Amino acid sequence: MIASIIDGKIMVRRCLVTFKPFRIFVVGIGFFSLCFLMTSLGGQFSAKRLGDAPFTIRTEVLGGVESRGVLRKITDMLEVILKRMDSLSKLDNTSATSTRRLDELSLAINRFQPVGLVERIQAIAQNVSNMANRVEQILQNSMAQGRAMRDGTSGQCEVPRDPRYPDCPGKVDWMRARWTSDPCYAFYGVDGSDCSFLIYLSEVEWFCPPLAWRNQSNIPPTQHTQPARTAPRQAAFRTDLSVLLEQVGGGKESLSFMKQRMRRLAQQWGTAALRLDSTLQHRWRDQKKILVHVGFLTEESGDVFSPKVLKGGPLGEMVQWADILTALHVLGHNLKISMSVKELHGFLGVPPGRGSCPLTGPLPFDLIYTDYHGLQQMKQHMGLSLKKHKCHIRVIDTFGTEPAYNHEEYATLHGYRTNWGYWNLNARQYMTMFPHTPDNSFMGFVSEELNETEKRSIQQHKVNNMAVVYGKEASMWKGKEGFLQILHRYMEVHGTVYYETQRPPEVPAFVKNHGLLPQHELQQLLRKAKARLLFIGFGFPYEGPAPLEAIANGCIFLQPKFQPPHSSLNHEFFRGKPTSRGVSSQHPYAEQYIGRPHVMTVDYNNSQEFDTAIREIMRTKVEPYLPYEYTCEGMLERVHAYIQNQDFCVPEPPFPLGNLSKPVASGSSMSPGPLFVPLPNSTALGWAANVTPPPVWPPLSSLRLLVSQEGQSCIETCQSVRLVCEPAHFRFINNKEALRGLEVQCEALDSESNHVLPAFSVARRECSLQRDPLLFSCAGHSPRYRRLCPCRDFRRGQVALCRECL
Repeated sequence: MIASIIDGKIMVRRCLVTFKPFRIFVVGIGFFSLCFLMTSLGGQFSAKRLGDAPFTIRTEVLGGVESRGVLRKITDMLEVILKRMDSLSKLDNTSATSTRRLDELSLAINRFQPVGLVERIQAIAQNVSNMANRVEQILQNSMAQGRAMRDGTSGQCEVPRDPRYPDCPGKVDWMRARWTSDPCYAFYGVDGSDCSFLIYLSEVEWFCPPLAWRNQSNIPPTQHTQPARTAPRQAAFRTDLSVLLEQVGGGKESLSFMKQRMRRLAQQWGTAALRLDSTLQHRWRDQKKILVHVGFLTEESGDVFSPKVLKGGPLGEMVQWADILTALHVLGHNLKISMSVKELHGFLGVPPGRGSCPLTGPLPFDLIYTDYHGLQQMKQHMGLSLKKHKCHIRVIDTFGTEPAYNHEEYATLHGYRTNWGYWNLNARQYMTMFPHTPDNSFMGFVSEELNETEKRSIQQHKVNNMAVVYGKEASMWKGKEGFLQILHRYMEVHGTVYYETQRPPEVPAFVKNHGLLPQHELQQLLRKAKARLLFIGFGFPYEGPAPLEAIANGCIFLQPKFQPPHSSLNHEFFRGKPTSRGVSSQHPYAEQYIGRPHVMTVDYNNSQEFDTAIREIMRTKVEPYLPYEYTCEGMLERVHAYIQNQDFCVPEPPFPLGNLSKPVASGSSMSPGPLFVPLPNSTALGWAANVTPPPVWPPLSSLRLLVSQEGQSCIETCQSVRLVCEPAHFRFINNKEALRGLEVQCEALDSESNHVLPAFSVARRECSLQRDPLLFSCAGHSPRYRRLCPCRDFRRGQVALCRECL
């Protein structure tokens, strides 16, 4: 018995010592049982072994303040057990007292172990045991390699001075000082020797040259190894969403909302897929491997959205993500979905540690769709790999990111630095909810489309003089009674304000409040209303999906005009967002792209103008209307074009004017003709027909070269002639040929990094070209310059695509 007590004491002390360097926080499991299991697994966790390791491994299981409190109680109890063992070991093993005390100890231990968690304990113990085995193997290999080097079998590990790898010596110095700062270095075999540093820096990272004495054929693939080329697979349209619904999972109100939306629109997605397949004439489409990481719904980002789904919280982001997932699935791509950092680790192959090291292999995806929260998580856990693989990323960004805010150095130097931008992506990698920022790509979402039978039914069952105010939170109704009184004189007013027990006092008594309605019930309410969907707060929230849903159900949308426009310069909501865009109304897309009679924008501060608008609405009859780009087919068409044509991983060389093919008469001394020529019945220039354009997307046949007025952006310039600014074409007009074609007089020509270039000053006759392609910007403007603007045409109902973009 005494021997057993001594073994028990050793076991408990070993656990106490072991768990300190491993910093394991355990909630709700038997710590003593875990120690016992770990000891029984072959002594993998001896204090000696861990003490020899120059790093710590951290595994968290539901950590936090509560878990640390539990750990302290566990430690105190183990100390009590040790004291009892000390006293028991001094007693004769025939003593009845010792037997009784052993029984007490056994009961205490049994009480200490929570019932029903043995499987969890075993699983945790096994996982930690596997980690220790891996670390032990790495250390043994490293020591063996070190001995081989000392014996001269692998040559001397001198730090190379190679001009092709100028950062190598500095990186080795950094590793000498900091290699223990992250366990991932030891995971890759670093043991503190210069040889291990050079192996890591040449085979895992890329700062040092390959070592001649290393067997290159035995080097495991790392993240900068090119993946083996495989034959492309064809993407086939899907009409069954069952696999997608299973992938999305559950457990959160946000995911339940997204899945309900997917099911409700499933038939429309299927019909749209068949139509688009016919439009594309069943052509081949490459199937892509795509990861979707919804960062804002992860627990690590706080996920403030899920708890508010049933309490009137914002749903726009979840609407868009549900439609993005559905579009990618229906288009037939190989899709993986991540809703946690743990899942992100598994899909990407993130090594254990704190994110300092690259991935364990080549990037297994062609595209990664995420948001700003997910992008920050990827930066934290991917290390250097993010910089190498960021060309594969697409960032879902509701309000848009302009190039001046995206360029980290430029934003810092010129006052454009915010909490969001500065990622140095191609600005087209940001994907917006509405087409308000042509520097970005327009992703969008879909609104439910009515069939002809439903449209006729709506017209037959319309209720006269009815308005719906879409203000889900009571706080949004404060101070609005004056406006509502005017509205109430003409029509019945309905609301959908969330409340738990009592009617919110902010909602006037004459408003019929339906409470927070599920999506399908809100659709039914909108189909009864003759008048309009009124947004709460006289202009908030901005640019949500609800106005399009109301217009699609036959309502007129009345919204406030903002004078001056709301922006980061004068409105708290936009402050800190990576854009200088000003919104002239609550929903600029509805104002600019839909307009009257479906959309009316008035000054709410002018009661007479507001009253006149209400009376005009009562005289106006409208049909349900939905822009094509917000139908399922429109979104599929747009996303298909992006996936098959946008490739930001292929470097864009400067426009090679010298390599253009221009026919010149034989024996003629004539110089080649102009690159840009006037277009008939237009002030714009187009690409010369006798010049073979380089193969780019969008094609250069869509290019229309214009000049802005001083202080005008290219967005405004192109819109003034019903065109769209196309940032992909900037590099083709950033040259003397464009200036010559526009007959601009330049006494001086230079290049610099500025987000309003290429441009020229009329007063000074100075012309400037853009030096940094990341700063090509449709949004930039300056009172000093007239800008060169690359405009393009667009498909009817699909502003994101040019006429020949499919």
